[in-house]
Amino acid sequence: MFRLDPGRHYPTETESRVIIRFQDCDPLQHLNNAKYFDYYFNAREDQVAKLYDFNPGQMFHELRTSWVVYQHQIAYIRPALVSEWIRISSRLIYHNDDTTVTEFYMTDDARTHLKNVLWTVSKYVSVETGKRVPHEPVIQDFLKATELPNVDYPHIAFNDRIKAIKQQVLSGVVV
Repeated sequence: MFRLDPGRHYPTETESRVIIRFQDCDPLQHLNNAKYFDYYFNAREDQVAKLYDFNPGQMFHELRTSWVVYQHQIAYIRPALVSEWIRISSRLIYHNDDTTVTEFYMTDDARTHLKNVLWTVSKYVSVETGKRVPHEPVIQDFLKATELPNVDYPHIAFNDRIKAIKQQVLSGVVV
């Protein structure tokens, strides 16, 4: 499980390079809308384990807790096409006592075109009761160390955030 190292810098954004598989596409050769979630969640799981040495399965067994998805907001901006290499980025943009918001976005391989943006709101729950519980101190340490600063999630509209990410992608500086 995660152990905070005060001398270590933790990246606030993860990135994976992935190819769009034929089996995941519709007859128009576009990535099926539902498959975006699989690509995002798989990329996030791989990168969080690699970058932060964080294992959600271990958290589940040791703390008897987990995050469950509460809400998604997704925007399909440009299609991801069969056999296309794409970049998937993700970052934690908000957390409080029992909630996290993860922002995902997808670009072409060259990072010049925004294809998709997803916000996922998750609630932290006890696996025994299924009820929300506060994040333990070790989880709070993880969230604080990896949260992207300067995103005012409670006061920003999803569409405004999409515009900001699109501008950052176009300028070549995504933050």
